[in-house]
Amino acid sequence: MSRNTQGLSETALLWIVAGGFFMQSLDTTIVNTALPSIAQSLHEAPLATRPIVVAYTLTMAMLTPASGWLADTFGTRRVYFSAILVFVIGSICCASAHTLPELVIARVLQGIGGSMLLPIGRLAVLRSIPGEAYVAALAFVSIAGQVGPILGPTLGGWLAQSASWHWIFLINVPIGAVGLVAVHRFLPSDAMPAGARPFDWIGCALLSVAMVAFSLAVEPPSQAHRAVLAPLLFALAVAAALAYIPYAKRRRDPLFELALFREPNFSVGLVGNLVCRVGSSAVPFLLPLLLQLELGYTPLHSGLMMLPAALAGTVAKRWIAPLIKRYGYDAFLFVNTLIVGGSIVAFALVSHGVPIVVDIVVLAVFGASNSMQFAAMNSVTLKGLSSRDASSGNSLFSMVQMLAMGLGVSIGGGLVEWFSEQWGSPVLAFRISFVSVGLITLVSALVFRRLEETASPRAPLHAR
Repeated sequence: MSRNTQGLSETALLWIVAGGFFMQSLDTTIVNTALPSIAQSLHEAPLATRPIVVAYTLTMAMLTPASGWLADTFGTRRVYFSAILVFVIGSICCASAHTLPELVIARVLQGIGGSMLLPIGRLAVLRSIPGEAYVAALAFVSIAGQVGPILGPTLGGWLAQSASWHWIFLINVPIGAVGLVAVHRFLPSDAMPAGARPFDWIGCALLSVAMVAFSLAVEPPSQAHRAVLAPLLFALAVAAALAYIPYAKRRRDPLFELALFREPNFSVGLVGNLVCRVGSSAVPFLLPLLLQLELGYTPLHSGLMMLPAALAGTVAKRWIAPLIKRYGYDAFLFVNTLIVGGSIVAFALVSHGVPIVVDIVVLAVFGASNSMQFAAMNSVTLKGLSSRDASSGNSLFSMVQMLAMGLGVSIGGGLVEWFSEQWGSPVLAFRISFVSVGLITLVSALVFRRLEETASPRAPLHAR
């Protein structure tokens, strides 16, 4: 292959992976501002639509660990093509749904495809781009992941208002169609390695049961039967997680080696991420609902209100490395977590009587601190792992991130529902819920105080 042809193929590969990453990241945010419109169309209460978000994130959490095995078994090109195809089919099914259960099932299908887009894309870049160009290539791909959350809320609000909510899913079809053609034309056909190690389906099933049961257990009891069901679900989650420990000790190649937890900062970072992201993930779900349902904002207006947070997060990325270098991870994460949690609590002030400038400042502070928080948490959690454990640790870390996103929506939406039933005031319910999820985030500051001293960051920090 000539140098020009190789360069064209590598450029095409990067655009293909960036496009897949864009679709995946866009779909984690584009739905939020359209939820009231979806609820009205499907004749459901707006807060009852949270399974639309949770089903997508939980599906990705459960299936992400299988992506590497699928690529090794069937080939990167074939699996990536299938991932885009499944994602597009899932998007069409979402747009065709007539009931909430149909839409939730379609989101699960979409999540199956979405779970493979980013990890398989990264793997394709790793296998095709020379080592010295890999960091720059990955940085290019990561831009798509940053653009998705910036455009998502506004694009979702605009489509729901000017066309219909169905288009927030149909927009994936032309992007995916171009991706399928590009994969077939440009993605190199890699040889499948002989003797790929078997996938740990039992271990994956145990952890999946634990995640799903825990997600269902933590929702506040809005009905009497949930007060009985929640402890049973929590017990099932604990039992499944504990059953994984002796199972992993006996198996030669478990899904996740228990040796990962011998690295103290990995364990602390994992717990801190889970707790901190509950509040951070509740905000993009709760705020558009508050703005539209209680303050009378249009879908587009509520989407535009999320822009300050996204833009401030993008600008703040350049501050992360210097701040960590000066103060260290433990001090930086302790203080920054207080800022993130405090800004979430401050969303309780959003009302007609508060100047919009104040709302924008709170959103900008939240966006900037949250972006730095994600990058610092990601880095400190993974940087101490050996090269042998890095892939497995990153996969487990990705599962926890997706789990936390679902928990934020479940807990935040459940609290609003429960407080509304208790006091009959939806506005008050939203305010107390913001305070509650903000306090959960603040608790993670105590977790990060247990970090051991680490050197300043040696690698690029990514706010995902």
